[in-house]
Amino acid sequence: MNKVIIIGRLTADPELRTSQNGTASCRFNVAVNRKFKNQNGEYDADFISCVAFKQTAEFISRYFTKGKMISIEGTLRTGSYKDRNHQDVTHYTTDVFVENVEFCGDKGNNQPAPSAAQNVVQQAQAQGIDTSQYGNLSDFEEILSDGPTPF
Repeated sequence: MNKVIIIGRLTADPELRTSQNGTASCRFNVAVNRKFKNQNGEYDADFISCVAFKQTAEFISRYFTKGKMISIEGTLRTGSYKDRNHQDVTHYTTDVFVENVEFCGDKGNNQPAPSAAQNVVQQAQAQGIDTSQYGNLSDFEEILSDGPTPF
């Protein structure tokens, strides 16, 4: 099974690109803190290369910017290519191909994290689902924000 789940911060604003056949794509890096501190008492980070396509790429480029927390689910893909300047040199790549993306709360950000209803709508839209048939979700928001669940 090939399954990757990461949570981290974007290292730069993602850029949306469109191929000649009209397919949207988006490449970006996510900084993910390691679980343990190094010898200096600090957390090291891994910078993980990610790529998304179609509606997922459009969703990421629209709603995420540098420094924002992001949760990604996808698969690990490896590849290689020959160096343009040195034909005897081969470069190897490892990327996470993004299948699902979710918002994570930002502590240092004054903007509140999106509500559950907003997440549902945005995920549906990212998958190309028409959400206009669901009507106004403001009643759903009130139910979620009424307080703790009694069970």
